[in-house]
Amino acid sequence: MAKKTIRFGTDGIRGYVGGDVINPQFVMQLGWAIGRVMGQVGETVVVGKDTRLSGYMLESALESGLAAAGLHVHLLGPLSTPGIAFMTQTLRACAGIVISASHNSYEDNGIKIFSKDGGKITPQQEDAIEAMLQQPMSCVAASEIGRASRVSDAEGRYLEFCKQSLPRDFQCHGMRVVIDCANGANYKVAPQLFRELGAEVFVLSADPNGLNINESCGSTKPQTLQQQVLAHGADCGIAYDGDGDRLIMVDEHGAVVDGDEILYVLVSAAISRGEKVTGVVGTHMTNEGVVRSLALKGVDCKRVDVGDKYVLTELQSHGWVYGGEPSGHIIDLSKATTGDGIVASLGVVRALIESQCTLAELRSECHKMPQVIKSIPLPQALSGEALDALINDQMRAAKKKLKQGRVLIRKSGTEPVIRLMVEGESSEKIHAVVEALHHAFVADFAPIS
Repeated sequence: MAKKTIRFGTDGIRGYVGGDVINPQFVMQLGWAIGRVMGQVGETVVVGKDTRLSGYMLESALESGLAAAGLHVHLLGPLSTPGIAFMTQTLRACAGIVISASHNSYEDNGIKIFSKDGGKITPQQEDAIEAMLQQPMSCVAASEIGRASRVSDAEGRYLEFCKQSLPRDFQCHGMRVVIDCANGANYKVAPQLFRELGAEVFVLSADPNGLNINESCGSTKPQTLQQQVLAHGADCGIAYDGDGDRLIMVDEHGAVVDGDEILYVLVSAAISRGEKVTGVVGTHMTNEGVVRSLALKGVDCKRVDVGDKYVLTELQSHGWVYGGEPSGHIIDLSKATTGDGIVASLGVVRALIESQCTLAELRSECHKMPQVIKSIPLPQALSGEALDALINDQMRAAKKKLKQGRVLIRKSGTEPVIRLMVEGESSEKIHAVVEALHHAFVADFAPIS
């Protein structure tokens, strides 16, 4: 099998189905490499997936590679990324593997890996897997080949885990909630959970067909959710992404509540309950207004590079609990080992009930600064030093034009796009800077495309 040089991105390995990386041949070798490295600490691996059609193919390829390395495989079927992290711990596995491309469309897929404690694997483990991929694939003796079995109750176990993030007697009677499941991994668990808690639930995008995951729905496209919250007179709306590790909410007026505001609401609720919260972790995309609003409550906010693994590492270094990103990755280490969309949404609903306030009222305490985030498709031919130089040049020009505020331009670690973030005191000014950046990048990309 031909050797390939891969690098883990901000959230595992991701690519186009049938491309150089996300294909059956390579994923089988990847499963073998994961088995060789992670099998040093155990004999069993759990494998779960979201609802993409390609998940069936990649699941079989991973199973073959892992079995060839001598590991036993528990197949979970469709389950959210945090659900797979939970099942990794529950089944005492040495690793958990997620087949998902998160918020991307069905044409993409990817592989994410959890360690035995339900957290992301270390950079050293990533390096070891990358190195193993450079070795010829082999197979253990016939008597040592791993076995595979399906776990039939993974969804039920995960549902109960989510319930345990709440007080034992907590109920949602009288609440009206609209839930957008993104035709993804939470399409069964999320509606059932909120109904069992007593809420009146209206469900959107919970009919996956393998091709419609994240299609005009979910956390990246909340427009339909906004309309339905108003149409049903709901207390709030919740939109998960395809693999269920992040969420965006909508308040009773139909306004979007992003990850920054969700993090603020959760921290404020914790403080109101008497919990000591000295600090939280955001990313360089975290709104400066959120940082200032948290500071007024005595809470420090550290910014790190974009990616929940960087947020998690910083939380652990300080011994803090809460972290998140504007995109909706919210981590609460007192309840889960990784970002969990359902657990975060339950936390917000709990805050609504305990405070007897509306979501609009709770979010109004967080005074965000004007900020615009925009994505620009990136030509495949532009990368490396040329791209870095272009980004640095455009960043300098934008900062000079903005004068006061923040500018962040970066290549996405999960999609072939450039992310722009411009923030400042003047909404008019930042929109002008964003438009200038957009035109400049499009002009630079034109000859390459």
